[in-house]
Order: sequence, then C-alpha cells, then structure tokens
Amino acid sequence: MNTNTGPRQSAATAQRLNDAIKRLRARLRAESGQYAIGLTATQLAVLASVVREGPVTAALLASREHVSPQSIAQSLAVLKAAGLVHSETDPQDGRRKLMSADPSATELIDKLLAGRASFLARAIDQVVAPDELKDVEKAIGLLERLAAADLSDGGI
Repeated sequence: MNTNTGPRQSAATAQRLNDAIKRLRARLRAESGQYAIGLTATQLAVLASVVREGPVTAALLASREHVSPQSIAQSLAVLKAAGLVHSETDPQDGRRKLMSADPSATELIDKLLAGRASFLARAIDQVVAPDELKDVEKAIGLLERLAAADLSDGGI
C-alpha cells in the first residue's frame, strides 16, 4: 500500500526518518548509561542476544545480528574477557561451542533496557499531549511494519 506523492517525497521522508531514528537511538544510549559501560553498540547487541536466546552458537548469533562470523568472534572475545559470557561444549555436537550469559550480563542488559524505557516514558509524559497518544501508537505500528517489510521482490 503505497500512497506517497512520488520518489522525491519518499526519499525526503526516508532521510528524515533515518535522522530521527539515529538521534533517538543516541539519546537512548546516553540516557541509559550505555556509553559509561565501555562496550560498543555491537557488543551490547550481541550480549543482549546471548542473554535473550542463550545458550546459543556463534553462527546463530552472526545470523541473527546480520554480521560476519569474524565480527561475532571479536565481540564474543571482548564479552568473555569482561566475564559477561562463557562458552561450553554443545552436548549435542561436541565440535560446537554454546555461548551463555553470566548473571551479571542479564542484570546489565535489564538495567540498560529499564533506563531506556524510563527515559521514553518520561519523554512521552512531557512532550506528548494526551490527545496525541493515539498518534504515538499509530507511529509505533508504522515503524513495526517498516521494520518487518519484505522488499526481496525489488528492494535495494
């Protein structure tokens, strides 16, 4: 369902959306205390995946995070050195290693997510008028649809 007014309008809207998402993500990182932790956004994304899905293989992490196996290996090495994840042999296949999160990693991810949610709740309370809350809900739905868009039949 495409009812925009043309390619230029779509491109301008896409750029504005991209810029707004980048600014919001940076603000969420700052408000949650993420920058003080000393881990990159990629390392934290990998850690969150291990917390959420572990025990998990590095290959599955690479696939889920849409990065190379080498990138996952580098992130996991940092996370292991920090004591946030550990590996164990897969009981189903002794050739594979399963990555699991340390309890401190779960606490860290929970703290970051709570900080982000707290900031967003406060910002919504301060910036969004009560009669605009339905617009926020509609925007969330649109963003979810954009995130799930399958452009395989002609996308970039």
